[in-house]
Amino acid sequence: MLSYSRSFEKFLFSNVEKSLPFSIAYSTEVKKEVKEEFRVLNLKNVKRQTQPKRAQKQLEALPPRTNKMPVDQDWGSVWPGPRSFHPASVPLPVRQGYVEKGVAPDKYANAELIKIPNFLHLTPPVIKRQCEALKKFCTPWPKALENDKECEKHFPIEVTSSDYCHSAPTIRNPLARIVTIKFKLSSLNLNERAKDKFLRLVGERYNKETDTVAIVTDRCPLKKQNYDYAMYLLTACYHESWNVEPWEELKSEADMEYYDWSKNASKKSVEALFGKQTEDIPNVKEYSEAVSTLMNEGESEYSVTKYGDSVRKLLGLPDAPKT
Repeated sequence: MLSYSRSFEKFLFSNVEKSLPFSIAYSTEVKKEVKEEFRVLNLKNVKRQTQPKRAQKQLEALPPRTNKMPVDQDWGSVWPGPRSFHPASVPLPVRQGYVEKGVAPDKYANAELIKIPNFLHLTPPVIKRQCEALKKFCTPWPKALENDKECEKHFPIEVTSSDYCHSAPTIRNPLARIVTIKFKLSSLNLNERAKDKFLRLVGERYNKETDTVAIVTDRCPLKKQNYDYAMYLLTACYHESWNVEPWEELKSEADMEYYDWSKNASKKSVEALFGKQTEDIPNVKEYSEAVSTLMNEGESEYSVTKYGDSVRKLLGLPDAPKT
């Protein structure tokens, strides 16, 4: 029974193989050939063999750009705007850093030069070129403002503020919000009474030697807000100095904060002595100033001497003998 089945299988497969397409039969033969050519991997021999090393290519470093830069080059094209420092583009022996002994590190591989901002693009030729480009957007300088005196006359208020460039989590520096305005007290339209009231309002902000009032504001977080606040203080003090309260009309000579010669008995005495108005009496202006200085600033060697000289000139007496 077993032998009959084997013979039947051979007969069956032989007929099936003959009936197969050419491609299937060919693939079967190829598989048989590949199976016969399979080689066993021998790791023992591979471990003892040495693999030849590949030859590494040596890349030649290009020379720095500074070696090829001509002397008369256009620096504005090389360094057109603000950028990080690059040693190969700057033909200068720049050094930055600190060492205990020896000179500071040069520009190559220098992290200190990269950290700090630089202004290498702001050379005189580049600045001149940029100014020429901005001229078409500007108006000519007024001919009336030829000197500082004319500028101070037409623009009496001087505004001072600062801008800072620093490295911090915020771009706003706390000191950048401070605004200072300065102006001459004589530039304000004030009479004697309003001037005295204005000086009492500003207090220590007035410099008597330079006749300058300085108002500093730093309460607001922004510079523009502090500027508006400073201008508000100036406007409020000016208008308040001109206001006259009802109780101010009741002030007498004894209530005055300062000595005013034109409102005191000294003026009436001089007019009665000469029988004229003060405008017609010679040397009366110097006398009035000397009396006011003596009464307002107190007795001193200078004020007493000035008062004595003014009295002699007013009365036409000879000068005091020098000691």
